[in-house]
Amino acid sequence: MADYLVIVESPAKAKTIERYLGKKYKVKASLGHVRDLPKSQMGVDVENKFSLKYITIRGKGPVLKELKAAAKKAKKVYLAADPDREGEAIAWHLAHSLDIDEQSECRVVFNEITKEAIKDSFKHPRSIDSDLVDAQQARRVLDRLVGYNISPILWKKVKKGLSAGRVQSVAVKIIIDRENEIKNFQPEEYWTIEADFLKDKEAFEGSFYGMDGKKLDLKTQQDVEKIEQRMKGKDFSVDKVNKRERKRNPSLPFTTSSLQQEAARKLNFRAKKTMMIAQQLYEGIDLGGKQGTTGLITYMRTDSTRLSNSAKEDAKQYVEKNFGKEYLGHNKGSKKQEGAQDAHEAIRPTGADRDPKAVKSILSRDQYRLYKLIWDRFIASQMAPAVLDTMTVHLYNEGVEFRATGSKVKFKGFMKVYIEGRDDNKKEKDKLLPHLEEGMTVKAEEIKPNQHFTQPPPRYTEARLVRTLEELGIGRPSTYAPTLDTIQRRGYVALDNKRFVPTELGEIVLEQLREYFPEIIDVDFTKGMEDDLDAIEEGKEDWVSIIEEFYEGFHPRLEKAEKEMEEVEIKDEPAGIDCEKCGHEMVYKMGRYGKFLACSNFPDCRNTKPILKKVGVTCPKCKDGEVVERKSKKNRKFFGCENYPECDFISWDKPISRPCPKCESLLVEKKSKKGTQIQCTDCDYKEEPQS
Repeated sequence: MADYLVIVESPAKAKTIERYLGKKYKVKASLGHVRDLPKSQMGVDVENKFSLKYITIRGKGPVLKELKAAAKKAKKVYLAADPDREGEAIAWHLAHSLDIDEQSECRVVFNEITKEAIKDSFKHPRSIDSDLVDAQQARRVLDRLVGYNISPILWKKVKKGLSAGRVQSVAVKIIIDRENEIKNFQPEEYWTIEADFLKDKEAFEGSFYGMDGKKLDLKTQQDVEKIEQRMKGKDFSVDKVNKRERKRNPSLPFTTSSLQQEAARKLNFRAKKTMMIAQQLYEGIDLGGKQGTTGLITYMRTDSTRLSNSAKEDAKQYVEKNFGKEYLGHNKGSKKQEGAQDAHEAIRPTGADRDPKAVKSILSRDQYRLYKLIWDRFIASQMAPAVLDTMTVHLYNEGVEFRATGSKVKFKGFMKVYIEGRDDNKKEKDKLLPHLEEGMTVKAEEIKPNQHFTQPPPRYTEARLVRTLEELGIGRPSTYAPTLDTIQRRGYVALDNKRFVPTELGEIVLEQLREYFPEIIDVDFTKGMEDDLDAIEEGKEDWVSIIEEFYEGFHPRLEKAEKEMEEVEIKDEPAGIDCEKCGHEMVYKMGRYGKFLACSNFPDCRNTKPILKKVGVTCPKCKDGEVVERKSKKNRKFFGCENYPECDFISWDKPISRPCPKCESLLVEKKSKKGTQIQCTDCDYKEEPQS
């Protein structure tokens, strides 16, 4: 039997760590928590200083029995759960279950699963950090007090299967508030004037700026007509040319939030998928040969952008060797973000020399793409700034000023490796201007006034919502993906074209919370609770006192809601059609993903149908039914014939009502980064994309 027992969370990394440590060590996995609060009851004694009732998790008995047997035979047991609050709590539960003194040097933490990091961590074992455990317990108790008290009221008053939570309720509120902004938005008219200029056969573009030396906004067509009347001819004089050199710094290495956002922009990954693949890369990939299973990235739940000196040196050597000294950055490091726990490094590759090409054949396609994203961002963060030559030209015609701007990359720097994505999906390009000097005259080939209307704020994508939650200080890195998953599973929101739309159910639940539990959906209150949890972790606050203060105001609200909240009857609306199976009337019912059609004769008749949204196009295949909008099992929108299954016509692209002018076939709208393009399904006919 080995002298030492090491307990980790995941079996995936157990073998790797065992190989690194050698024959004297046996590594086993706890498979996450072994103890938890019971699911069937709150498990928190509010009358006795919020003492907790922990039980062995169902199904974990054999695991715990095996760990106890191994612990008895070992000289020493090391607890090596993940390096965060949750991991510290897992280690604490294991210590209690295995009779290990939590004050002894039994806790080992590491930020990456590499031979050097593992061996070094075992040279510096420590006792279990009670402040970290208290912070995790406080979060658990808060979630129980909110969830196990409010949810039953919602079940009774609104609908079975509902839940309320601190972070999820605020996330739903943010989505609904944005939807209300969009509904109440009043568009305002404004105008722009663009001009196509020509200088020695070189074309460039400029935009109206102002008049008589002052910037001017154009709000109406009359404003535009005044400008047009003021100008004489189409000759413009070059009044001023400003040239300057501008530096652009690289993005900082990834945090959990920024990784989820960038993976959404560049890889089209959902937050849940990003974290799942990142976990695989962290726990280790079998690289074959002497390397065996190796962790490719550092711990992926972090809100720090800090890098260790050794990681910086590692990147420096790679950059100098592969790009040259001129590409070396002089980055002093990052400022700690307000509210960031900064317990770990940023997310980075465990070795700069293990570039994506070297491991591409070993990784799955998605693993490779995410690893490359992390590696590129890390290397770029340690590279020199990009240098851009910029040029602004002031053009005048009778006091009317147009401006033309251009830029050219003079030195790529970090941009040779990586450029951060943008939410609008527009790619950056050099915008070059011809050689222009003060006193020159250029001709406006065409002057184009354009009418516009202000647009409402966009709905939240997953990436935008994660960024908003982070900026508001709501939740922590480990909570973003589960929160987004929960609010969709509960049916409070749905994804439409990759953007969150609140459901009627979500709005009903929020209205009840707004009236009876306003603090639960209050952004400042929720942020304050996160700050309190951080203070507990830092040993500045007592967790019981924080919970007592919360419960003092929360309990009277519970009693009031129990007595006064009226039952909300979500009535079935008549659909105006009969069930084709039994002849009874069909009704609209509320489900997890919004409304659907069901027979009013339920449960005797269980006929249900989705609500089909017609797009105003006759099916091109059967020429009888209409094309309707449908959803796949993965909630992806597609278009098919209403007569399915008799007619099996489907299209991922939205059909439009007019036929192709070239061959009379079906025209569809194709979405791309350039905008929406109408094209034929049968010939090469295409129209210019509309943004």
